[in-house]
Amino acid sequence: MGTIKVFNGALKPSSSPPLPPPVTCSTSCTETVDGCHEFKISGYSLAKGMGIGKFVASDSFVVGGYTWAIYFYPDGKSVEDNAAFVSLFIALASEGTDVRALFELTLLDQSEKQRHKVHSHFLRRLDSGPYTLKYRGSMWGYKLPPSNISQHFGKLLESGKLTDVSFEVDREVFSAHKVVLAARSPVFRAQLFGPLKDKSTHCIKVEDIEVPVFKALLHFIYWDALPDMQELVGSLNSNWASTMMAQHLLAAADRYGLERLRLLCEAKLCENVAINNVATTLALAEQHHCFQLKAVCLKFIAVPENLRAVIETDGYKYLRESCPSVITELLHCVASIGEHSFVACGYGKGTLFDGSDTNGRRVKPRLH
Repeated sequence: MGTIKVFNGALKPSSSPPLPPPVTCSTSCTETVDGCHEFKISGYSLAKGMGIGKFVASDSFVVGGYTWAIYFYPDGKSVEDNAAFVSLFIALASEGTDVRALFELTLLDQSEKQRHKVHSHFLRRLDSGPYTLKYRGSMWGYKLPPSNISQHFGKLLESGKLTDVSFEVDREVFSAHKVVLAARSPVFRAQLFGPLKDKSTHCIKVEDIEVPVFKALLHFIYWDALPDMQELVGSLNSNWASTMMAQHLLAAADRYGLERLRLLCEAKLCENVAINNVATTLALAEQHHCFQLKAVCLKFIAVPENLRAVIETDGYKYLRESCPSVITELLHCVASIGEHSFVACGYGKGTLFDGSDTNGRRVKPRLH
């Protein structure tokens, strides 16, 4: 705050001593209004890959009489970012001109115990004053380099150094690190360090899981990302290989308590539902309580032209025998969309539908 003194007067003859000039004063005070908004992004890794310039927005909130919103760009805001950075912006969401504000971006880690300041207007001298947002939609933000901790753990797995536990899967041996496995999986934690841990933790034999699936499981534990499915199985049919691997990997994720991996596999299977895999995928969803995947499969099968093709697949026979209750749900789903070609319902023997359309023509199954 500064003080400005102004003297103003006219000279005129006088025999008396001059009176002191009157002194007046005034004060200008700039008031500030503080506010804080916490934006929680659940399933952050699932948002990666949605595309440059695409964002996830927070709910709007009010500070200082203006409405604001936070925009998070998982693959960056502009092409120059080349998907190597995530971007975080705060935007003026209400009408206003030349709104002056100071901002601070803080990341709260997954433990919700430590805050990490990314950028702050409050920790440096602002020679040019607060940031000015000139109109509705104006943004201020910052590019954040993504975490590369998974690369360090992934390279550790690839190096084979400092390993202290091995797993034998169908006569193939995989080496790993107890502490990493225990940190990622509650099942591995109990198996390696719990009161009922295996007597021999030097080499553990793993049953009922195939080599490519276990390799993919370890890849996710260390890299925190899905591996290249086609590369693991070496199949020329990439869609088929990807779907089969995702099915087996979802079951393995459920077995070892890897919830995020289970959700990633569920999302991938939702994208690849087709005539030749939907029945087995539906059975998997029912067995492992994947409700979103189950809903997608039921909706897909209930379409009349899909329905007649699906019931002629081997997967449908397996579904009918292993999950009969799902057939009842399927019938309700068919009824809800107005399907009228239903003929009879049978469990174990017979078929649910006669395989013909409303004009009596046979429908040949389509393999996608």
